[in-house]
Parts: sequence; structure tokens; C-alpha cells
Amino acid sequence: MANGKKPETTGEHIISLYGHVTGVKRDVDQIRCTQKHIHQDIEKLGGKVDKIYWVLLATVGTVAMFFFDKILK
Repeated sequence: MANGKKPETTGEHIISLYGHVTGVKRDVDQIRCTQKHIHQDIEKLGGKVDKIYWVLLATVGTVAMFFFDKILK
């Protein structure tokens, strides 16, 4: 076991397993919480990427219109 002492009775085994399961549950809850925060951050980042995309698209469109105007005149 983690503390170096092996459980000798069935009761000690059950208590040891209960502690292990409690630790695993805590780890799973922490992973779920972290996953939720990561998902929220990715959603925010996606919105920013969309804004940058539209700004670049508008800029390229404006430059293209400017060149077409210069060519046609």
C-alpha cells in the first residue's frame, strides 16, 4: 500500500479500498472540472478567431476592390 503497511484483516482491506476509491473519485472530479474550464476557454478562443477571420476577409476584400478600381480607370 501507499503507506508501506499491508492491511492484515478484511476490515483493513475494505478501509484501504475505500480510501483508494475516494482518491480516484476526487481525481475524476478534478479532471471533469478542468475539462469544463478548457472547453469554455476553447469556445472563447473560437469567437476571437472568427472575429480575426472576418477582419482579414474584409481587409482583403477592400484591397481587392481598390485594385479593381485602379485597373478599370
